[in-house]
Amino acid sequence: MRIVIAGGHGRIALRLERLLSAGGHEAVGLIRRPEQAEDLRAAGAEPVVLDLEAASVEEVAEVLRGADAAVFAAGAGPASGAARKDTVDRGAAVLFADAAERAGVRRFVVVSSMGADAGHAGDEVFDVYLRAKGAADDAVRSRAGLEWTILRPGMLTDDAGTGLVRLEARTGRGPVPRDDVAAVLAELVDSPGTAGLTLELVGGSTPVPVAVTDVAGN
Repeated sequence: MRIVIAGGHGRIALRLERLLSAGGHEAVGLIRRPEQAEDLRAAGAEPVVLDLEAASVEEVAEVLRGADAAVFAAGAGPASGAARKDTVDRGAAVLFADAAERAGVRRFVVVSSMGADAGHAGDEVFDVYLRAKGAADDAVRSRAGLEWTILRPGMLTDDAGTGLVRLEARTGRGPVPRDDVAAVLAELVDSPGTAGLTLELVGGSTPVPVAVTDVAGN
């Protein structure tokens, strides 16, 4: 499979690129800065410099053409202000979905956030982030041309992955290593049975492939 990943230099994306490359897939990562390219090559991915805050739908669609799946793993980052929560966490996700539809890429996986809700109340930057993520998720769900799956991890950690997770429509809050988030994403891109599902993810006791197969069967 050829899989295009928005936010290709992110901590989850780099892990995902390594897994996809090791599995014989072709990973393409979109990055904002040319100096990030070598990190993607080291992960086995093809870097493409393309700023989703400035690119047109057609420019993004050109990269997506011929792909088997698209993964939105971009984010403004914890140090960013409210404005970039809207332009990246919402706006770039909508742009990427528009471009996937235009390019004919149906399989579309989103890394969202537990608690994402377009109607979330509050004035803190994190409240803005949850609203932006929720609005992006709503926009993706509205796309008839996409076989979407939305993944909402709990508190992300850099602990070593265990390969054991809890993946359900509602899990309750909890931590999950980025390693395991990436492992779940690697399974989801090739699991069309999960299309139309919004899933929460935390650490658990079920092996990743089994957890994905279980939700696909339900």
